[in-house]
Amino acid sequence: MDNDELPPVRVATDTHDFAPIIRILGRGPGKSRSLTRGEARFALGEVLAGRVVPEQVGALLMLLRYRGEAVEEMVGLIEAARQHAGLPWQLPQPVDLDWPSYADGRTRGLPWYLLAAQLLAQSGLRVLMHGPTTGPGRQALVASLAALGIPHATSAAAAAAALTATGFAFVPLERLSPDLAALLALRGVLGLRSPLNTVCRLLDPAQARGSIDGVFHPAYIALHLGVGAAFGHRLAVLKGGGGEAEWTGAKPLLLTAGDAEQDWPALPDAGRPSSQTPADLAAVWHGTRDDPAAAAAIIATAAVALQAAGRLHGPASCLSEARRLWDHRR
Repeated sequence: MDNDELPPVRVATDTHDFAPIIRILGRGPGKSRSLTRGEARFALGEVLAGRVVPEQVGALLMLLRYRGEAVEEMVGLIEAARQHAGLPWQLPQPVDLDWPSYADGRTRGLPWYLLAAQLLAQSGLRVLMHGPTTGPGRQALVASLAALGIPHATSAAAAAAALTATGFAFVPLERLSPDLAALLALRGVLGLRSPLNTVCRLLDPAQARGSIDGVFHPAYIALHLGVGAAFGHRLAVLKGGGGEAEWTGAKPLLLTAGDAEQDWPALPDAGRPSSQTPADLAAVWHGTRDDPAAAAAIIATAAVALQAAGRLHGPASCLSEARRLWDHRR
């Protein structure tokens, strides 16, 4: 092939409209800074609209991670994500509790928090859970939903119907926001979790009356609460099992909601559940399998969720009601 026949060489230039965003984050010590709320909203909006080249997407996500997440920056990112996904959903009836589920499950077992959510739904609360259904560690949740006969709500209408029928709906992130799900899945390409994990956890698709949120690292508690306060949203945050909003009850818990902190005592029967499979989880729910440690985790998590939903206040009353709900479940 002659040189005249070679394809033209694509030359990167510094004239892309998105370049200033990367420059703000990456100029170096003493010169870089976090994005403002407006800049963050613009940045993720451009990414989700497909107006950014792949190199810039990777640079944005990793620079945001490297700098550390800031409240105003996260608020702007969430605003962009909500706008792109057409959120909040306008459902016929309000949702009482938003329940994000985004941990990858590598350090945890079965999703006992799913049964805690079922308890609250049976008590009359409307609980909307959302999270990815693909990727490492998500199989246990998906299989547990199937074992319990809980379908995925693939639209706002399907979520509304499930909430009316059972008080509970699970919405896959892939249906809630396919583009955001694709960005979240870049963890496998980049090798690190990005701040979009926080964005997804705090999406609150239906503007629920309250949210329960689990984090793996305690340092994120203040960040999540700050974002909740910026949106005027009631949010309860705990360091949960594997990063989910789940408390096994085996150790005392520090629950943080707004400016208040509560010390919750460990439970007597708590420990490591013996159940290993989604079929075991369903059997515990239906009363055909006895697993005291699993029951303790369900009761403990349901109690915290009652606090988050604003149904009751304080460990004693919440734990007492959660035990009553467990003993009288259908």
